[in-house]
Formats: sequence, structure tokens, C-alpha cells
Amino acid sequence: MALNTKPFFIVSSGRSGTAMLHKALSANTDIEMHHEYAVQITQPTAVRSYLGLINRQKCLQILDETYAAAVRYSDHAHWGDSSNKLSWIIPELAELLPEAKFVHLVRDGRKVAGSYFRKLGDECYDDRSNAAMQAHYDGKAGAPPPEKKYWWPVPRRGDPAAEAFRGFNQFQRISWHWAEINRVILGELAKLPTARTLFTTLEALSSSPDAVEGLYDFLNLPYCDEAFDVFARPHNVNKPEDRLLDANERKQFDAIAHDVMTTLGYGDADEYLVKY
Repeated sequence: MALNTKPFFIVSSGRSGTAMLHKALSANTDIEMHHEYAVQITQPTAVRSYLGLINRQKCLQILDETYAAAVRYSDHAHWGDSSNKLSWIIPELAELLPEAKFVHLVRDGRKVAGSYFRKLGDECYDDRSNAAMQAHYDGKAGAPPPEKKYWWPVPRRGDPAAEAFRGFNQFQRISWHWAEINRVILGELAKLPTARTLFTTLEALSSSPDAVEGLYDFLNLPYCDEAFDVFARPHNVNKPEDRLLDANERKQFDAIAHDVMTTLGYGDADEYLVKY
């Protein structure tokens, strides 16, 4: 058991390079690196916390028994998890692990929405699973099983998007997820000391050695030029193909996520094609 293991968390919307960061950072023998650690515990806990289905103390207890315990029992200098599930529970992780650092990893939302929609199928906001989650949140059904496909949040009561969301199709629900999770991350990380947070984009990491070096410096890790090679290639690709959003998808995405795209610096950028 290490006496002073330093934890860090990569938070994002998913489909934004979390698997790539897991692979790259796992190459460092000083890091115990994970991708979606204890996901069947973490994902339902995070969604319940976001939706107010469990209180803060219960959330802290679960995280203490999983994340904090994993850090306490690690024999590495660093312990990391790269997981979009953590994005909903940043305040609890920051309180429980006051030395933890957070990397906000962002990718152009059009690429994220398209990737989720075309490559994950019924694993993300499919009609049946979303209806089960909505019914549970509405108090009309018991909790779904802890499978990943069920535990994607719906808008909270009082959210201006809550009524419209009930009529969204799968692509629109995914677009809402990208916008909302990044709004949440931005808001929660702004409350932490700047020394504990870093903002970076997949586009920067895959094209700029300086961006990769900046990430390593933030995590207090040694950087070598070979590290950039891992970031320059796409990872976690079950379907090595890409296409631009069609006109209807662009219209739907823009209606939901335009403001967040602008906030994150993508407002004036054209959508790009990924080369595999």
C-alpha cells in the first residue's frame, strides 16, 4: 500500500479520447491506470447523484468504498481513472480525495454525437433503455439493472429541456448528453483551485506534442517524444469509419448544443472527418 498515491481523473462526455488516455498513461509504470473503473457501481451512482435519487452522504460512502479505497490500497505513485461516468460526481470526488487532479477532456460535439449514435447502437440512449430510466426517475418503475445501457441521465425536474427531451429521438438525446455533461464539468471544475484542473481537447492532443507535454506536466509525469505517437492515432474504434452529420442531424444538434459548442471554442469550426 502506497503512503502517498496521487489520484487524478479524466472527465469528459465519452467518445472523446478517454480510452486513448488510458492506453497512453498505462505505459507509465508509476501509474495504476483505469478506464471506467468499477463501472457497474460508478455509473448508477453518478446518475443517481445527478438526478437526486441518492443524497450526498450516500454518494460519498459509495465512492469511499470504491475510489478512495482503491487509491489507499494502490502501490503506485499515481492512480488514475479515465471515465465519462465521473463527470457527474466531481464535487464528491474532490472532497473525498483533496489531492486529486481533474482533466477536462473535450472533443467536437458533432463528432461525439455521431460516434455514439453510429457506433454504440443500443448501448447509449436507445428508446427502450431511456424509457426505463425516465420511468424510474418519474417514480413509475423500479431501478433498472446496473447495465451501462440503462444508466444515462435524463433532464432533471425544472430543467428547461425536460419536456422537450421526452419527445427527442436517440440522436437528440445523445446531443443533449454532450451539452449537459460539459456544462456540468465546466461548472464544477470552476469551483476548484486552478492548480487542480486542466482543460484540453482531443484535437489538440492528437495534433500537438506541446499539448501532450502540458498534460504530462500537469500530472507531474515525465514526458518523452514517443508519448505523442499514441495520441496521434484513434483508439477504441469498433467501427473504423467516419462521416459528417447530415443536414437534419446538424440542425438537431445545433438546436440543442450550439451554446456549449461556442463556449468550448468550436462555434466557428467546420466539422472534420477522422482518418483511420
